[in-house]
Amino acid sequence: MSNERVTENLVRDQLRDLDYYSTDNDIRVEEQKSEIQAVKRLLKDASKTGKGGKGSPEFIISSAKTPDFLVIFECKANVKDHESPNRDEPIKYAVDGVLHYASKLSKEYNVIAVAVSGQTKTSLKVSTFIHTKGAEHHKDLHTKGGTPIKEVIPWDDYIEHGTFDQAVQKIRFEELMAFSRNLHEFMRDHAKLTESEKPLLVSGTLIALYNNAFAKSYDVYEPEELQRQWLHYITEEINKAKIPHSKIMNMTQPYSSIAVHPELGKATKAYPKGVLHELIKMLNEKVWPFISVYHDFDVVGQFYGEFLKYTGGDKKALGIVLTPRHIAELFTLIANLKKDSKVLDFCCGTGGFLVTSMNAMMKLAITDADKRKIKEHGLVGVEQQPNMYALAASNMILRGDGKANLHQGSCFDPAITKELKKHKCDVGMINPPYSQSDQDLHELVFVRDMLNCLVKGGVGIAIIPMSCAISSHPMREELLKNHTLEAVMSMPEELFYPVGVVTCIMVFTSGIPHETSNRKTWFGNWKDDGFVKTKHKGRINLNDDWAHIRDRWIEQFRNREVHVGESVMKHVTHEDEWCAEAYLETDYSDISPEDFEKEIKKYMIFKLMEGVE
Repeated sequence: MSNERVTENLVRDQLRDLDYYSTDNDIRVEEQKSEIQAVKRLLKDASKTGKGGKGSPEFIISSAKTPDFLVIFECKANVKDHESPNRDEPIKYAVDGVLHYASKLSKEYNVIAVAVSGQTKTSLKVSTFIHTKGAEHHKDLHTKGGTPIKEVIPWDDYIEHGTFDQAVQKIRFEELMAFSRNLHEFMRDHAKLTESEKPLLVSGTLIALYNNAFAKSYDVYEPEELQRQWLHYITEEINKAKIPHSKIMNMTQPYSSIAVHPELGKATKAYPKGVLHELIKMLNEKVWPFISVYHDFDVVGQFYGEFLKYTGGDKKALGIVLTPRHIAELFTLIANLKKDSKVLDFCCGTGGFLVTSMNAMMKLAITDADKRKIKEHGLVGVEQQPNMYALAASNMILRGDGKANLHQGSCFDPAITKELKKHKCDVGMINPPYSQSDQDLHELVFVRDMLNCLVKGGVGIAIIPMSCAISSHPMREELLKNHTLEAVMSMPEELFYPVGVVTCIMVFTSGIPHETSNRKTWFGNWKDDGFVKTKHKGRINLNDDWAHIRDRWIEQFRNREVHVGESVMKHVTHEDEWCAEAYLETDYSDISPEDFEKEIKKYMIFKLMEGVE
């Protein structure tokens, strides 16, 4: 006779074999009930009878490193009781039951729900679902390759597949941004940190937490000692990363001032372990799980961008306009990166282009040797500001890259440009400082010098103000004298909201004069990226349109497609305008008679009003 306890034992044995019960990790396996307060509250009225009362799945699994996820199991002895046709009989069927509990727990968690039935290891039937936080419905959980998961797998694999669900990513990103606002206010009110110190504290803490010893011990230090240990572990991780000795001082120096900040080492009534302890605790709980999973995400840069929203100082003084994440991704597709590409970011800031490029190239890596080559030789950056250099270097360290070729200094320094040329980069990306009154620091000067550092035939991509494309400037002639203008794309007008700058993307082939190429330039109207400006969140992919729009843009660009009102091919010189708007034809096919009549009426009213004093 079938026995449900046998099924539970089989699941328990598999969990034990997969190290769920190991003392070397922080995975917590609870059976039949949970001591987690939020879980207890959510299951208080979760009886499968639907008449109220407590209910609980057979196994509830959690981890402090991924606090927004739960993995739950519901077992049935007989495979005939695996799933009902409508999944609406939670008492009798495993799938129905686990989805019932997932619906309760998903109010506050992303829930991976696993239904198991059978009496032997070989006969076990397993179905796996995900119910994302706040969602109305569950869905099947697949691997990143799209395969349904039909076996019990390690915790890290559940989390990896679960976190690459688009709904989970969207929720996590929104929660991260909400946390960044709270963190800014906490730093302002309690830590008294300057705007430039805030992102350094975030990046330094993440580096320190990268060290397991610090992550486990920071809770025991007295406030003043914690400051010293914080800097000690940052320095230790930087040294471990094997950054050249000449660069270590450049990277550690910005963190030194924070390590002696008087407010951070004080014990207060509200925070008896000190403000720094509270900040580390917040970042450990809210941010570290995020960065440990999303290796392609520039967390440090995102926090820096969020903090800049609260002050006009840095933006206006330094012309800093951080590249949105989806535009950095777009750059990698425009460049059509390969695993052997060498990418140069001439003004790398927090390293957003390098982080995104690394992720794109790592997806193409086949062997460990490929991955090492990408990390050690495929990414080159320059940043002048010491604080920003430290942020960029920390970004690369957090991705296990100890040998990123980051140079601290001016990208116009002959010694640095000489070093850059030695790397023989074939892809260049740049978002230079904007609004510089000094013509020696005009955006096109940055573009020229970046292109000059690439190998002949390399791809150089720049996002710069539209004025560079339509206003006369001697640098335009010099650029075409030495390089080919392949494409110019007009970008959304509020792309960098709240900074009011209209931009375009220019794509060049380095080292081949435009006249020698003797071909037309492709102009694209990329004004609508599907992002919507919203209150408190800025521009977001509200309707999930971006992926479709991105793929269409890239297909048109790569094939040099011409579409009325969208794109055009045109021979241009340095004297012409370099923007789609100057050459696009208007598509009148979708204008109705009513639209035409409305515009005529508006024009007539305008003409009549002209004569009215």
